[in-house]
Amino acid sequence: MERTAMLDEVDEGWLNRRYYGGDLPPEAERFLHLAAASHADAETAQRYLAHAAELAPGHRLVDLGHYKFHFYKANLDTALLYGERMLGHAMAAIGLNHTDWRMVGNNSSKSLGADFAGLEPAPRLFLFALTAVGYLHLRLGRLAEGREALNKVRELDPKDRFGTSRLLAAADRHETGQHDAGLEDDDA
Repeated sequence: MERTAMLDEVDEGWLNRRYYGGDLPPEAERFLHLAAASHADAETAQRYLAHAAELAPGHRLVDLGHYKFHFYKANLDTALLYGERMLGHAMAAIGLNHTDWRMVGNNSSKSLGADFAGLEPAPRLFLFALTAVGYLHLRLGRLAEGREALNKVRELDPKDRFGTSRLLAAADRHETGQHDAGLEDDDA
């Protein structure tokens, strides 16, 4: 296993910790931790992410690791790809067997939607993933796609816990020529 000077300082207990509920193989989780610890060395971090993907192909947590890496490295097109994968994982988690997030509704019937007002992990993951996808579309200049996704989040999250109103307002300012660093500096 490759080690960089930074990784020499990382505690083995930290690398071997199990945060993700046990459905991710331990070695894949270790590679995700190594990728996080190696984030400053993009090539090494990507190798660790690739190893995690080999051990757990298509796993939501491996996809999340890729999303975070590419988002924070400003590889926005690739981050969007993984954000869309996270959206697919989220839709499966709320029990939907279709792939069109536009059809998701706010109710307690799992066949049509989910209860987005509560704190259940699956609906929150859906809102997070759709917010991320919408934000990335905005950052990539695809304003119509970004607005559509963020408006869906606002529909499902009327208390605006995910901050979509702020993102949509920044998009409005950007469109009217009142360029705002908010679109470039916000995290999704």
